[in-house]
Amino acid sequence: MGSYSTNEMMTVAASRRLGNGSVCFVGIGLPSKAANLARLTHAPDVVLIYESGPIGAKPSVLPLSIGDGELAETADTVVPTGEIFRYWLQGGRIDVGFLGAAQVDRFGNINTTVIGDYHQPKVRLPGAGGAPEIAGSARQVLIILKQSHRTFVDKLAFITSVGHAEGGDARKRLGLPGAGPVGIITDLCIMEPEAGSNEFVVTSLHPGITREQVIEATGWAIRFADNVQTTAEPTEAELAALRDLEARTAAAHGQKGSDE
Repeated sequence: MGSYSTNEMMTVAASRRLGNGSVCFVGIGLPSKAANLARLTHAPDVVLIYESGPIGAKPSVLPLSIGDGELAETADTVVPTGEIFRYWLQGGRIDVGFLGAAQVDRFGNINTTVIGDYHQPKVRLPGAGGAPEIAGSARQVLIILKQSHRTFVDKLAFITSVGHAEGGDARKRLGLPGAGPVGIITDLCIMEPEAGSNEFVVTSLHPGITREQVIEATGWAIRFADNVQTTAEPTEAELAALRDLEARTAAAHGQKGSDE
């Protein structure tokens, strides 16, 4: 296998989690890249839904925002945002919600609101958008973000979107219909919720990544599953599809095609 970056490994690993024919509510940025890679490789019949109303979007380049015309132009249909949330999402018709995050904790709760004190934040983040509803109502949630002490934190400054709340059956007690996050995919590893506690533990290390690197890049005492796998390397086909998508996006938007 040729060389590839940790970001490419992350995107490929995340895309593999999306089954063909599944209905996926897509966040902008890394989730959009991974979901479209899935559509261009193993999941040609995945139905991509964006918050602004496109259903069955098939963008040839990655959208700059949910308002990008590319989404509406390539969709099977476009419906009002209210229908996306009420009928599709809250009606239980979304198989997978694919979300990014600024920060995540050990139970898959997400912060995209502020860093620091809410009233005097060090950083004000982009905000919630539709993520709280997606996290609450999608049948399953996948989270993709780069791993560091700043992003994987012991205690979130603000919980924007609920994952497994305080763990255990807390989510059920809150009455949230979806199963919550089933995977966190990073540039280092894949984490999944441990049965019972719903605390995220490492289930697969990406090739060449050590446990020490993961421990180092996590703000809590991260644990490892009993049987940690090694993520399969990206195939030539996956890398070619991803690089083509990024090159087309860069050409269309006049910039480099990464999310960095």
